[in-house]
Amino acid sequence: MGCGSCSTGGGCTPAGCKSNGSCLTNGCSKLDVYDWLSDMDMPSNYKAFNIVEVKFKGSRKDFYINHENLYLENGELVVVETATGGYDIGHISLTGELVRMQIKKKHQKMEDIVKKIIRRASPADVDKWKAAKDLEWETMHKARTLALNLGLSMKLSDVDYQGDKSKATFYYTAEGRVDFRELIKKMAESFRIRIEMRQIGMRQEASRLGGLGSCGRELCCSTWLTDFKTVSTSAARYQNLSLNTLKLAGQCGKLKCCLNYELDTYMDALKDIPDDVDRLETGKGMARLQKTDIFKKLMWFSYPNEESWIPVEIKRVREIQQLNREGIKPEDLKDEAVEIEPVQVTKVLDYENVVGQDSITRLDDRGNKRKKKRKPQGGGRPEGNQGGQRKQEAGPKDNAAAKPAVAAKPQQPKATDGNQQGGGQGGQGQGSRRPNNRNNQRRHKNNNKPKSNE
Repeated sequence: MGCGSCSTGGGCTPAGCKSNGSCLTNGCSKLDVYDWLSDMDMPSNYKAFNIVEVKFKGSRKDFYINHENLYLENGELVVVETATGGYDIGHISLTGELVRMQIKKKHQKMEDIVKKIIRRASPADVDKWKAAKDLEWETMHKARTLALNLGLSMKLSDVDYQGDKSKATFYYTAEGRVDFRELIKKMAESFRIRIEMRQIGMRQEASRLGGLGSCGRELCCSTWLTDFKTVSTSAARYQNLSLNTLKLAGQCGKLKCCLNYELDTYMDALKDIPDDVDRLETGKGMARLQKTDIFKKLMWFSYPNEESWIPVEIKRVREIQQLNREGIKPEDLKDEAVEIEPVQVTKVLDYENVVGQDSITRLDDRGNKRKKKRKPQGGGRPEGNQGGQRKQEAGPKDNAAAKPAVAAKPQQPKATDGNQQGGGQGGQGQGSRRPNNRNNQRRHKNNNKPKSNE
């Protein structure tokens, strides 16, 4: 039976079908078990174990009797009995001798397992089961609205429909006991099904909903973690972590389960560290403990008037502590200091332009240069024009009719002939020189003409 989300043959992963383990196909759920006995040859007279393990939505598993000795494989949909009547549909998670070991691990007895497998799921059973699962989202939001109208201090986190669509189990979280008898009546009238309310903890709620942790990975409780051990703040103290609630709490609001992962390693390393060493008496003064490295087996001490810290081995610290009890004080802790090799910082190679490309910011640099060459705004003139204006104002006093616009034009080259009388008469500007030069040229031509003898 394939996955309903990605139409694969049961080998999908949470990244493939985007269901994060809720589609219950083989290889996709966190409740999958590796059958390490599947490749082993059994004896010829071996009879298969007639109890199988079936998994359902969330983290629910149960054992059922295969009384008809059906050949069942992992990931196959089957119809099973329920304790309250009707039937449910689940996936086979484990078969064979490993089921016997799981029953023994969970401290159950063979006589207590009475529920049976009815048959393999038919296409009609699968369609009805999928139709029931499609109603869960709408049912949960309607139930939340009813609980809010009644003013109940509870949070409905998930709904699980039975395979025959005759019963729904509501999972909720609350700080204390909640009287939800009126809520059950209203939900039974609205949904027309049998209602079961089940209270779960914050960690179980996070495992059912899923999400991403602060490490960037999916939550451990929603992917592989099935048993929740108690986590205390002492685990953070042993690991020298800051007791910040925002950093130590997970999505569920409780302490993160990963605080227990490395706790045993820290506890083994702390066995050799003395607990009652806060200060050491020396001839130079009292040395106080500043820092302890449990993995390097070093303890740093410092004197009150000095800023430098002195690293001392733990073995030598115990010896000095014993000497202090006998009334003996060493001269100075610096004589007992351990030489620590400086950490060699590897040089990080930057990007080298081996292709010969230009800089990425080359266009930005050109734009900045262009902005610097722009003329000042506000009608201001450059210094060159201001200087020309000052020269124009410094002309003769009788040139009152000269205009500044005409004076701003570039000067024309002067005539090379000696008749420049019109250019300087009356202190005229540059604009009056051109017509005077032309008149002088005409007069010069007329004077050179031969005169007629009349």
